[in-house]
Amino acid sequence: MGRRVAARLGQAVVVVWLVATLAFILVHAAPGDPFGFDAPNVTEAVRAHWRAQFGYDRPLGTQYLLWLGNVARGNLGYSHSMHEPVRDALANALPRTLLLMGVAVALSFLLGVGLALYQVAHHGQRRARWAGRVALFFYSVPDFWLALVLLLAFAYWLPVLPAGFPVDMTMHAYMTPGAALVDRVRHLILPALTLVLLTTASIARFQRNELLEVLPLDFVRTARAKGVPERQVLRRHVLRNALIPTITLFGLSLPALLGGSVFVEKVFAWQGMGWLIVNAIGLRDYPLVLAGVLVSTVLVIAGNLLADMAYAIADPRLRVD
Repeated sequence: MGRRVAARLGQAVVVVWLVATLAFILVHAAPGDPFGFDAPNVTEAVRAHWRAQFGYDRPLGTQYLLWLGNVARGNLGYSHSMHEPVRDALANALPRTLLLMGVAVALSFLLGVGLALYQVAHHGQRRARWAGRVALFFYSVPDFWLALVLLLAFAYWLPVLPAGFPVDMTMHAYMTPGAALVDRVRHLILPALTLVLLTTASIARFQRNELLEVLPLDFVRTARAKGVPERQVLRRHVLRNALIPTITLFGLSLPALLGGSVFVEKVFAWQGMGWLIVNAIGLRDYPLVLAGVLVSTVLVIAGNLLADMAYAIADPRLRVD
């Protein structure tokens, strides 16, 4: 197991370098630069001075080597759009994205596996078919469309939840700890609910198919022949053996959630990584865009590494080196 983790970490370093290099090339190949904005009081001489100050007037290869060396030393640069070091901008945005993704992942897998068990336990019945149709509906809708519908439904037509932002930007600083927690939870509900509905549907459909493949196997018939109750058969025998492919889905769900959170954060003004990167792309903020790509890549790799470790927990055969 130790050698497996070490090999994965070595591969992760190579993947991060390749993704960072490709992102650097694509970002600089796009038209414009951080100082190409329209401003009547900014002359070309001032723009040229800014470009020279931040090294944008140098050859692309030189810029790449300088940027790579700074990243290796932990210096992610200065954000021209946020007017602060990139590290500080990420330190403010990353916890919000991790909170949103963590809640979405936990609830999605809990509800998805539970919905799959419900469908298998009532396989062939009308309620199971309706549950499958509802899951298929949410599986098919675009993430931004669902976010907009939930925003209209629960923030405007039936105004019971806040329309956006992680907290009440005016009163949160003056609230008691309990009231501040309630305020944060209320602002979290709509964006988290959007991601949960989308991800739960895909997990439920995938897990249901895996459960149906395990049900006809010999050990399941043996357990039933011994008089084991059907609920225990499904939870202890069938689910345990059908859960390993779902662990793969856990590793794949992180990039999907990162991509979905970009639109969800933008709709709900969540001010996380997705919101930050979208704004940085529009303003050609090279350091912030590249740092966001690096952090997103590391999160995806970490999700895959956690999935590998979960394999070893679910399948004892993988614990042997």
